[in-house]
Amino acid sequence: MIDKINQIKTDIESFNITNEDSLEAFRLQFLSRNGSIQSMFGLMGQVPKEEKASVGKAMNEVKILAQSVFDTAKAELISTKVKYFGASDDISLPVEPTYTGSFHPLTQALDEIKQIFFRLGFNIADGPELEDDFHNFTALNFPADHPARDMQDTFFVRKSDEPYSQDLVLRTHTSPVQIRLMKEKQPPVRSIMPGRVYRNEAVTAKSYFQFNQVEGLYVDQRVTMGELIETLVMFARLMYGSNVKYRVRPSFFPFTEPSIEMDIWWENEAGGQWLEILGAGMVDPNVFEAVNIDPEKYTGFAFGMGVDRIAMLRYGIDDIRLLYDNDIRFLQQFPS
Repeated sequence: MIDKINQIKTDIESFNITNEDSLEAFRLQFLSRNGSIQSMFGLMGQVPKEEKASVGKAMNEVKILAQSVFDTAKAELISTKVKYFGASDDISLPVEPTYTGSFHPLTQALDEIKQIFFRLGFNIADGPELEDDFHNFTALNFPADHPARDMQDTFFVRKSDEPYSQDLVLRTHTSPVQIRLMKEKQPPVRSIMPGRVYRNEAVTAKSYFQFNQVEGLYVDQRVTMGELIETLVMFARLMYGSNVKYRVRPSFFPFTEPSIEMDIWWENEAGGQWLEILGAGMVDPNVFEAVNIDPEKYTGFAFGMGVDRIAMLRYGIDDIRLLYDNDIRFLQQFPS
């Protein structure tokens, strides 16, 4: 029996513990219920009476040795983890902060706009970002010499010296979707058209060469300016609160007649100012004729708003470039 005890002692002393797996292997081999030390104690009944005292003492010494080796190795492994990883197995310690993703402020503003117009009975239509001259300009009653056709305002993908119908452009507004919709579907039409648009403009705190718009179109028999203004006022109240201050003033757009713009009052450190949020008007009869809709039978209104401007007003952002810089410090301020 003494020889067996000495062999277990030798095995303990020669066991190489280098990581958590080998530490667990040591415990299972020597200290577990089915380990060699516990099995050795189970043989105590076979030891002659006169040898029990010396054998029992040797067994206890081996058990103490195994426990000591185990505890020392475990402490060293924990110390190494603290040294190299800065943490221990203490589950009561606080975890490092983690950051969850969220929707971009432009996405949040656009989703809110969509939900408002869903409530007002509009659906969504979509169209291509690469447009021809007819859909982007001509059908929308832009004269051939309109400044928006000039290279300084429009990104031309293909510019031809032939008639304007040969030009291809990155759309300068989402109004071409209205043209495609009216060409494909007879009234009544009640849709919004969200999407990206492009203008050849200098990048400043207030302007960018790419931004987002939401156009709206309602065409039916006996649609009136009163319905347009009521729709816009309802939108402003749902977007900015029932106490929002707004005004509607005359304006001009080639594709609507008469045309209006809506401003809201924005409080700031200087006291406040009027800020334009959208343009609108009754669809010009020339636009109806371009898509083969009878202007004597149908009327309609259209409006367009910049999602970027609405998001900036909504969240108090004073530089449009922040919306496109992808700075995580900025985006973390808009949890969704």
